[in-house]
Amino acid sequence: MVSRAEVNHTFTDAELDELKAFGAVESHRAGDPIVEEGAMAPDCIITLSGHTDIFASTDEGRKRVGWMERGQFAGDLSVLTGQRHLSRVEMGQDGEILRIAHADFQRLIAGNSHYSDIFVRVLSARREFSNHRGFAAVIVIGAAMDRGVYAVRDLLAKHGVAHRWFDPADGPVAAHLLAERGLAEEQLPAVILGAADVLIQPTPEQLAQALGLDLLPDGATADVIVVGSGPGGLAAGVYAGSEGLTVIAIDSLAPGGQAGTSSKIENYLGFPTGISGNELARRATVQAQKFGARIVAPVRAGALDRDGDAYCLSLADGRRLRSRAVVIASGAQYQRLPIEGIEVYEGRGIFYGATPMEAQLCSDAEVTVVGAGNSAGQGAIYLASVAKKVRVVFRRASLRDTMSEYLVKRLEEHPNIEIIASTDVVALHGEERLGGLTYRCRETGAERKCDCGFLFLFIGASPNTRWLPKEMVCDERGFVKTGADIAPLELVRAGWSLDRMPSRYETSWPRIYAVGDVRKGSVKRVASSVGEGSVVVSDIHQALAEIGVNSGAS
Repeated sequence: MVSRAEVNHTFTDAELDELKAFGAVESHRAGDPIVEEGAMAPDCIITLSGHTDIFASTDEGRKRVGWMERGQFAGDLSVLTGQRHLSRVEMGQDGEILRIAHADFQRLIAGNSHYSDIFVRVLSARREFSNHRGFAAVIVIGAAMDRGVYAVRDLLAKHGVAHRWFDPADGPVAAHLLAERGLAEEQLPAVILGAADVLIQPTPEQLAQALGLDLLPDGATADVIVVGSGPGGLAAGVYAGSEGLTVIAIDSLAPGGQAGTSSKIENYLGFPTGISGNELARRATVQAQKFGARIVAPVRAGALDRDGDAYCLSLADGRRLRSRAVVIASGAQYQRLPIEGIEVYEGRGIFYGATPMEAQLCSDAEVTVVGAGNSAGQGAIYLASVAKKVRVVFRRASLRDTMSEYLVKRLEEHPNIEIIASTDVVALHGEERLGGLTYRCRETGAERKCDCGFLFLFIGASPNTRWLPKEMVCDERGFVKTGADIAPLELVRAGWSLDRMPSRYETSWPRIYAVGDVRKGSVKRVASSVGEGSVVVSDIHQALAEIGVNSGAS
């Protein structure tokens, strides 16, 4: 838990004198607006004299949520990322401020480690503090099992945007907010963004636009485009950015990938008490943005084409991006059960990740987890802390074939967890939402029905490679081949024309690389993906240097 002391910092007079070189000193009277609520790419505001007040619109009305005195700075991570600023900064008492424009602030962060450490630490702590104390200027109104509600809350949670959710069936607050904004229940779900903006039944993409999570223009260019922002993609973004390459990283939902849905990762080096996948992704995202990487989500890759000596990535919405190298880190996704009509229950009892948001829904309920990998084990243990009972169902005879021993032992010892081996879920029951399941034993054929409103699936893994060109060499399951896994004849058929063989993570197209779960032969672990994403940057540097020399020679 973040303390109040961690969310602020006071610069010394000497530091303020240094910081003045990056911005402009302004004089203001009490009540003057300094940063408007809803501003994109907000400036960094440091108080020099008097004090500044911070106001936010909440479910309880407009509130002063903080103030800044001499040497203290306003804002949260939006000051670094350029996303929508969800509070208003006013001059509380006549005085002066130092205004550092967003672009100049980014240069300061990238070039000065002393001030970078201070700003990133405090801004990150403020975001975490907002999430833990229940303060939020973003409000979601809608029913618990409304798939639209789940989609927007999932987006907000994975991007670390603090929000409050109100179900009209749970009390009078939602009705009050609806009346205040002139909304009817048939317009739900609705998302309220501060004082002014209300989004009616928004898609995740529309919400992302409104929050400034996707401000990527058509025609944007970079040295490296990273497709996918799981551990491998984020590592590539951090290392490429830190080594001076310009980076655009995209993701179809939010940073984190499959690892982002893990409630607690306990075997990742450096975190002896464990860390949630979402928190690990948030830290890595801020780290990449600190080095100048542009992380954009949710956007989907549509196609990849050659563009002379460079490459063009077409997004599903029609935008086109250009780069000299591409890192494919699009990962793999959990598969659906082979049951007809399963999509009806997705977001209405069936989920593909166990995070605090899902745990909130299934408190004191019976839950079934399907899967035998580490993600299934982590999810089951986490859900057992809030659910009445958790059943872990899997096809194999033993969990020890595919799950880490420490997780198996915890499952076996947990009083709320029942382990059901050699079993399939063969039928789903319920009207508007999931109400029950039917299991079938693979050894005896015996079936058993149980009442269960929540089913979490962690089964199989299908690579996210449908957007890749057909000429790119993949194995029979769709995983991308790299390096020595690509046969010489496959290289010839793919049009490989350089006088060298592909490097270890390079695909059958030069300067296109694959890392993490999407790659054939990868180890499905967070640490392995991070390692591949960081190591591949040295190969990119070498390849870009070669084409730079060749271009100069010609």
